[in-house]
Amino acid sequence: MKKLSVFLMFFAVVFQLHAQARVLTSINEAGDVATYELDCSVKFQTLAKGLRYNITRHEFKGPELKNSYRLMLVMDGFYSKTLNKEMTISAVLNDGTILQAKKVIEDDGFFDGACTLRIKDPKALLEANIDKVIVHADKDVVYTLSEKNKDLFKKNLNAIMKAK
Repeated sequence: MKKLSVFLMFFAVVFQLHAQARVLTSINEAGDVATYELDCSVKFQTLAKGLRYNITRHEFKGPELKNSYRLMLVMDGFYSKTLNKEMTISAVLNDGTILQAKKVIEDDGFFDGACTLRIKDPKALLEANIDKVIVHADKDVVYTLSEKNKDLFKKNLNAIMKAK
């Protein structure tokens, strides 16, 4: 009995570590913007070792319904002194497409490790895989994604796209 309970606890912990995130929904006070995002209250989802993420969708109500998607990347412990006033972060897809964002460097000359990429076509991102994320700094830092993390990312993106 004791072995069974230990096994079940271990299974629950492993399952929770690799589980799809819940989608949180909020609506602004005016009621014209709904926000759907992954629940990162306990921890961010992992994209690669040392690289975490959150996906957010803003749905604007009005004459035509519009959606705006954002992918926030957080690099654990990544602080780089750069010579430039800005830095480029690229997500390279398996079809060759590159999503990029430029990040303005803080006044002290250090990058704080977080940036947001705009997702123009989330359906295309579901069909393609993000193979790697590159932070172009004083030296390029490349984060390569595992198949398991690619699959989990797609499940999370799909959940954000379908959230109501």
